[in-house]
Amino acid sequence: MLQFYLAIWRVSAGRQVVLILLSIVVAGLAAAPLSFQKEIVNGLTDGSASKDHLVWLCGGMMAVILVSLALKWLMGFRANILGEDIIRFLRRYIFGVYTATGAQTEATGQTVAMITAEAEELGKFVGSAFSEPVVQLGTLISVIGFIASTQPKLGLIALLIILPQVVLVLYTQSRVNALVSDRVKILRRATGHVTSGEAAELEHRILEEFDDIYETRRRVFHWKLSTKFLLSALNGAGTVAVLMLGSAMVIRGATDVGTVVAAVMGLGRLQAPTAFLIAFYRQVSATRVKYELLRDAFPEKERRAVLDKLRSRSD
Repeated sequence: MLQFYLAIWRVSAGRQVVLILLSIVVAGLAAAPLSFQKEIVNGLTDGSASKDHLVWLCGGMMAVILVSLALKWLMGFRANILGEDIIRFLRRYIFGVYTATGAQTEATGQTVAMITAEAEELGKFVGSAFSEPVVQLGTLISVIGFIASTQPKLGLIALLIILPQVVLVLYTQSRVNALVSDRVKILRRATGHVTSGEAAELEHRILEEFDDIYETRRRVFHWKLSTKFLLSALNGAGTVAVLMLGSAMVIRGATDVGTVVAAVMGLGRLQAPTAFLIAFYRQVSATRVKYELLRDAFPEKERRAVLDKLRSRSD
C-alpha cells in the first residue's frame, strides 16, 4: 500500500497538496450546521428564541452550508481534472512500453484491456487518493468531537459504532482483494485469447474463462453485500441507542432536547463518511492490486525507459 501511494505522490504531489488543504477546510466545517441546529431547537423548546435570533441562526447555518458546498465543488473539479491527466499519462506509458517491447501480437489483447479499462480505473482513483479520505476522516473527527463535547456518553456511542465497522471491513477485504486479482488475470488472459487470431481453436477455453470471471464476481458480491448488511445493522443499533439513552437523560434533566436532536443528526452525518471510507478502503485495496498487475505486465528496463521519456516531454 505504501509503495502504491508513493507512486501516486511522485506524479501528482503539488496538486495533491492543494486538494488536501481544501479537504481539511471542508472537514472543519462539517459539524458547524449541527451547532446551529442545536441552538435553534433549544431556543424553540425553552421559549428563549426571538424572531431576529432565529433568522440570524438560520442565515448563519445556510452560509456555512453554501461555503462548504462551494469548496466541495472546487475540490471535486480539481480532483477530476487530475484523474483525467493521470489517465492520459498511463495510456501514453502503456502504449510506449508496448511499442518498445516489440508490439507482440499475443500481448495485444492484454494491452488493449490495460489502455481502455485499467488505466481509466487507476487514473480516476489517483484524483481523489488523498483528498477524499482526508475530508471524510476529518468529518468523522469533527462530528464525533462535537457530539462528545456536548454530551460525552452520546459521543462514546458514536465512537463505538465506528470501531466494529473498521474491524469487520479489515477482515473481509483481504478476501475481496484476492478475488479482484484473480478476476483481472482471467480477464486479461481471455482478452488475449480472443485477439490472438486463434479464437475458434480456443473457444472452449475462452468460454471457461468467462465462467470463471462470473464465479469470481459472484463471490465478490457475496462478501460485499454481507458486509454491507452487518454495517447497516450496526448503524441502526447506534441510532436506537442514542435515542434511548438521550431520551432517558432528557427525562432526568441531565441534558437538553437540542443536544439529543443534534446527536441523532450527527449520527446521520457519520453514516455517509463511514460508508465512504469503507468503500474507499475497498477501492484502494482493489486498485493497488490492479496497479501492481499493470506495473508488472512489462519488463522493468522498458518501463523505466518510457517513464524517463514521458517525464522529459512533460518538462
